[in-house]
Amino acid sequence: MSSRRPGKSVSRIKTGSFERRLSLTRAGLYAGTRMASHMATNWFSSKEKRDERHRTMLSSQARFLVNELGKLKGSVVKIGQVMALYGEHFLPEEVTEALHTLEDQTTSLEWPAIERVLKTELGADQLAELDIDPEPIGAASLGQVHRARRHRDGLELVLKVQYPGVADAVDSDLNAVAQMLRVARLVNFGPEFEDWLEEVRQMMHREVDYRLEARTTEKFRQILADDPRFVVPRVLPEYSSAQVIASTYEHGHSVNSDSVRNLSLARRSNLGKAALELFFRELFVWGEIQTDPNFGNYRIRIAGEDGEGVECDRIVLLDFGAVQSYSREFLDPVIQMIRASYEDNLDAVIDGGVKLHFMSTDWPGDVLEKFGRVCMSVLEPLSSDHESWPDYAVNSKGQYRWKQSDLPSRVARQAARSAINRYFRVPPSEFVFLNRKLIGVYTFIAVLHSEFNGEPLLRKYLYGSGEDTPDASATSQITKA
Repeated sequence: MSSRRPGKSVSRIKTGSFERRLSLTRAGLYAGTRMASHMATNWFSSKEKRDERHRTMLSSQARFLVNELGKLKGSVVKIGQVMALYGEHFLPEEVTEALHTLEDQTTSLEWPAIERVLKTELGADQLAELDIDPEPIGAASLGQVHRARRHRDGLELVLKVQYPGVADAVDSDLNAVAQMLRVARLVNFGPEFEDWLEEVRQMMHREVDYRLEARTTEKFRQILADDPRFVVPRVLPEYSSAQVIASTYEHGHSVNSDSVRNLSLARRSNLGKAALELFFRELFVWGEIQTDPNFGNYRIRIAGEDGEGVECDRIVLLDFGAVQSYSREFLDPVIQMIRASYEDNLDAVIDGGVKLHFMSTDWPGDVLEKFGRVCMSVLEPLSSDHESWPDYAVNSKGQYRWKQSDLPSRVARQAARSAINRYFRVPPSEFVFLNRKLIGVYTFIAVLHSEFNGEPLLRKYLYGSGEDTPDASATSQITKA
């Protein structure tokens, strides 16, 4: 759970489905009426003026509806955030821009309400074993986090407590948000949108399934236990339940803190390499990927600060509520596209895109080629063709400068200059989530101001041999867990 220190607190979170549904429906109807009136009067304008006024109206509508979502808190806020992150292929740009302004649930729930949840979930005896700080260290849309100390041995832990009624409200809230978008005429409902909406629904149910998150956290802790570059909290089942996850408190600095920024280039680059390799292990070896790119899910533990004698800086991994499993049917074409991009095999890249159903063989040849080239350009930091790198993306040692490269913006401009948008199909929802994860990894490395070439790591996972062979035992561990 990405969390931040909360401000004011409230005594309860309103999760009554009828109350919330009524509020959202009213907002949607009001917005829909405004849109209908706008379309009627806008018909008599010139095409340019019509387009401009329509974009302005969409922005106005979206801001109004986001304001209404923000008033309701709870899972509605999380649903809006998920739609902002992953809705670029399904929602108008004006809507996703407005959703990005949706503030997280920084208002915490007052301690008596949280204490009632803890007593109900854990029982008075278990609770008596802990000294819990009533002031939360973070609050988000679905719950909040409290630090605690166990009396008998002084163990420091954190309790992630889900707000009452949030899990039960997921379906009704998502249906209400979808209905609001429908009546406000902000989205065209088709098969692709419905499939994506169902994926959002499943993601939300995973987010509120604390037992699943606890199992996934422990699974990743075990498979990363022998890798000194990572720290995963240990789940304490005796203090965990359907609405509470107890885990060891793991200290660290935020990724963009001064302490991390002041590390040497070599140390920051090593952290970047670790983040990239973790992604490759998720993709190539485990088939399970943490899809939430929020930086609040990560901390950096600087070597020498933990008293454990570990000589390298470490990445603390904090949230496993958004882990998704991927089938070989999906992963194989993705890996085919990655391998083909590395080998500069445009035909194989296009074939992978066709297998994933967002490219089509009936497109004009030049459009297919341009789209394939855009896909290939995403792998620039992992390429063997260093000659094609922009001068400003290379340091004096020939290493890739992830921050200065400005790769995401260049790829976006390259796509916009082509005729891709006229033909582009909505990709499968799995690809949308995976793409967002890749952007998150690149951004994480860029924020660290890392400078290194990703090719050796990619080769290790594409063609691993000898010491570079991915650890097969890790695959069996995550499969059996």
